[in-house]
Amino acid sequence: MKDKNYSNVAKAYIRARGGDRMSSYGDAACVSEVVDVSLAKYLKKEVSDLIIAPGYENEALDILKKKKRGKYLILQIDPSYEPDSEQIRDLYGFKLKQDRDNSKIDKSLFNSTKIVSENKKIDNKVIEDLIIGNITLKYTQSNSVCVVYDGQVIGNGAGQQSRVHCTRLASQKAEKWFLQQHPKVSNLNFEEGLKRASKTNLVDQFILYNQLSVAERKYFLKNLKKKPEILSDDEKDSWFKIFENISLVSDAFFPFRDSIDRAKKLNVKYISQPGGSIRDDKIIDVVNEYGMVMFFTGIRLFRH
Repeated sequence: MKDKNYSNVAKAYIRARGGDRMSSYGDAACVSEVVDVSLAKYLKKEVSDLIIAPGYENEALDILKKKKRGKYLILQIDPSYEPDSEQIRDLYGFKLKQDRDNSKIDKSLFNSTKIVSENKKIDNKVIEDLIIGNITLKYTQSNSVCVVYDGQVIGNGAGQQSRVHCTRLASQKAEKWFLQQHPKVSNLNFEEGLKRASKTNLVDQFILYNQLSVAERKYFLKNLKKKPEILSDDEKDSWFKIFENISLVSDAFFPFRDSIDRAKKLNVKYISQPGGSIRDDKIIDVVNEYGMVMFFTGIRLFRH
């Protein structure tokens, strides 16, 4: 975070939004703390459709009321509200009933007894990342895998039909997040007058340039003052190795080693999963082969 003057609630929102800049365009901002002036000023310049929070400072509320010419939707929740203990889904005459997921995600899930790998070296900062990742998956459509780095989810592969597709999607998003920090991205020379959302799209196209169609490349180059030097695959792989202590979190067990192999390509060091597969021993062997640290939390976080 470049600006150290942001409050904690503002930093939390900025990190959540920055985890996927492509998908954050026109977001719904949901925060669990009182919205202060710091967050309101940041939201004022962002493309956001509504905010939900337990409370607002008076000055912050005045700032948000002026957003979108007074049409910005501002909602206040009751922090003492407790939802029903049961969840019910009714679809085409079929009714499903289940207990609400009340699983508590805290440091107790990541003590030394939960580590199943040979490598057991870990620090508190990584524990916080694993907590963030598991909380994210608790409220994300299953099947899901996410990548966490330095207190921020930077890739979320949600709602996929297979575990490895979740991992691939989350890893690809994380790779794009890392590449956004590359000097070649910082040196992109955009045409004048482009808005931030357009620049975000162009950065995405630059990172994926070799995968673009002829028409996409033509549009991309049209919006730059000069053609940039495209990132090679070797440059990308070398860049990923700069980042350490990357964590990967899964809402259910890994049935095959393919997800672990993909995580290794991203330079993942820590993995959290519930465990419970008949092939757990095979997965642990692969984790040990790569020198990773893996936790079995014992909690499945399926959300349907």
